[in-house]
Amino acid sequence: MFTDQNSKELQFLSDEQINNSSPTVFTKTPAANVSKHYTHIPTIQVVDDMRKLGWGVVDAQQVKARKNTTKGFQKHLLTFRNPDVVINGEDGDTVFPQILLTNSHDGKNAFTFTAGLFRLVCSNGLVIADEKFNDVKMRHMGYTFEDLQVQIKDMVEQLPLTVDSMNQMKAIELDVKQMKALAQKSLTTRFTKDQLKVAKINLDELINPVRDEDKGNDLWSVFNVIQEKIITGDFSYLSGAKSRKAREVKNFKQDMDINKKLFAMANELVPQEIAS
Repeated sequence: MFTDQNSKELQFLSDEQINNSSPTVFTKTPAANVSKHYTHIPTIQVVDDMRKLGWGVVDAQQVKARKNTTKGFQKHLLTFRNPDVVINGEDGDTVFPQILLTNSHDGKNAFTFTAGLFRLVCSNGLVIADEKFNDVKMRHMGYTFEDLQVQIKDMVEQLPLTVDSMNQMKAIELDVKQMKALAQKSLTTRFTKDQLKVAKINLDELINPVRDEDKGNDLWSVFNVIQEKIITGDFSYLSGAKSRKAREVKNFKQDMDINKKLFAMANELVPQEIAS
């Protein structure tokens, strides 16, 4: 893991840009129905603290408020990246480790930090999910910059393991049967069992690379092809006699959940002796 010259050109979002995408980040007071013991920490305070540690915001989202009473307090997501933390693969595959922060101001969520990866070749984000990369939660009560510094330092120290995971997947070659099996299993993240019983999906379409850079039979390449298509909805299926185009996953909570499941599915194909 080292600095890539191109990573220095990384542009972080300004407060104004963050506010345009996720104004809840700047909410100064909690929802009216929170406990009297609830300690409100505006998410922007954590953003400022992350900036001091070298991590800037590259994406901001929030879920749609279902009621007027929840507007301004709903769950939101910030994606952080550090220009000095980048993985340059020998095959030219540049990957940026990311830290994803979710929070809300309704008393229902702690600050939750999740490890992720961003592939430059496809501008696509992956969320890491296995026993090595457990989510880190920080309660609002007692929050301090010093505690954040410790938690982020611990996460960064674990980031080299992302290189191991990537290299382990790159070292495993899959045959067509295994590729289709992974593709078939991945569909369970988007469809129910009953839906899959009647839907006809061309698995060849799911494993067919869009870019030359993703061509290959190794697990890492196949996983990335499938993951991107599952998230972006870049595949069609027959429901009865009607052909339908899958919808893109736009809700960040669903996106993170699907990403974690897909990563775990791919990781199951890594032999235990290699993973250890």
